[in-house]
Amino acid sequence: MSSAPTARIAVMWRRLSPLPGGRWLFSRLLGRMVPYSATIGARVDRLEPGFARLTLRDRRRVRNHLGSIHAVALTNLGELTSGLALVTAVPEARSIVTRLETVFHHKARGPLTAACSARPPTVDRPLDHVVCAEIVDGQGVRVAEVRATWRLAPRGPS
Repeated sequence: MSSAPTARIAVMWRRLSPLPGGRWLFSRLLGRMVPYSATIGARVDRLEPGFARLTLRDRRRVRNHLGSIHAVALTNLGELTSGLALVTAVPEARSIVTRLETVFHHKARGPLTAACSARPPTVDRPLDHVVCAEIVDGQGVRVAEVRATWRLAPRGPS
């Protein structure tokens, strides 16, 4: 088994997600791997090669002074969702975000769901690849879209 973090993510998901409390545990372990993303407390609900779906509960910790979910929490949720979709699509590549764009459509209140599908590019040289995550509220209203540009490169020898 590869020791690359992306390969460990897929293995952890396959082992933990079917178990009672496994998705919660996976989300906590992911937060230990990616500490800043853990600050919003999102939960991974579905993860497969090229697709990720995460949920975020509305609570004081992620709210702004206007009583809605903070813009940066939404951006963090979209970036994490896009990253998981992408690294499961191309686990053999190294990846880092080089650009984030968030379009806010509505105030975000209540439970949110972020989803992203990523088509796997061929990574035989460094390249930029754009992935979009859509965030909807509990009624299915689109509250934000996050467009992440990921710099991908072949992984060197370990």
